[in-house]
Amino acid sequence: MTDEKTPGGPSGQDLVEQLKASGQLDALFEQIDEGRVELTGDGGFVPALVKAALERGLQAELTSHLGYGKGSEDASKHANSRNGTTPKTVQSEVGPIALDVPRDRAGSFTPRLVPKGQRRLGGLDDMIISLYAGGMTIRDIQHHLASTLGTDLSHETISNITDAVLEEVAAWQARPLEEFYPVLYLDAIRIKIRENNQVINRAAYIAVGVDLGGVKHVLGIWVQDTEGSAFWAHVCADLANRGVRDVLIVCCDGLKGLPEAVEATWPDSMVQT
Repeated sequence: MTDEKTPGGPSGQDLVEQLKASGQLDALFEQIDEGRVELTGDGGFVPALVKAALERGLQAELTSHLGYGKGSEDASKHANSRNGTTPKTVQSEVGPIALDVPRDRAGSFTPRLVPKGQRRLGGLDDMIISLYAGGMTIRDIQHHLASTLGTDLSHETISNITDAVLEEVAAWQARPLEEFYPVLYLDAIRIKIRENNQVINRAAYIAVGVDLGGVKHVLGIWVQDTEGSAFWAHVCADLANRGVRDVLIVCCDGLKGLPEAVEATWPDSMVQT
């Protein structure tokens, strides 16, 4: 998150500093220090603050949809009107938030702040993806969210979130490439990954291309058990199939068979260690 100011107004940090200077936050901080107020989780201060902000925004959306404010004298002139609220709980990165979503009598109101059918706020998905990328299993993530945020997500929900990322990774891995790169770097590094509840070593094959403007692009990453020239031949063929027709200089290490794999794909390229 950034600390940008809205046009003509103070930033969020400016407002916090003003409240601190006025002493209006002292009583709250004392209760937090004494453990009488929880910041996150069920009944926490931050979820309550987010709830108030979201519900205020939803009411503002409904006002815009109806064309008049709550309690307005002009309400009788409009065919549509407010019709109470519907309870809805959304999971967030600060814990579960129980919302009262306003309704209209015609049933035509479609909230944009918290769309219909949405049960998670965006930040929670980002947190799950970050934990998964860090090597935590789905069960670990489930326990972590429950113990730290009080957020109870099913194994299937977390799996669906991580699977959506894997689909994006697959699309990125297969994306079309430029026809020509002046310089192509090929190298493999050893990385540790979690597999079947064990941390094991794997070889990550990495191809980095430098375009005509001098900008480096990661063209692909492939993870295998070990590094070998046979798989490098597969990497070169994959790059060629995705559109790379020619390379001027290919920089790589002295792995036996790697220069031959490069030359078989791009015969006119220069291999440089």
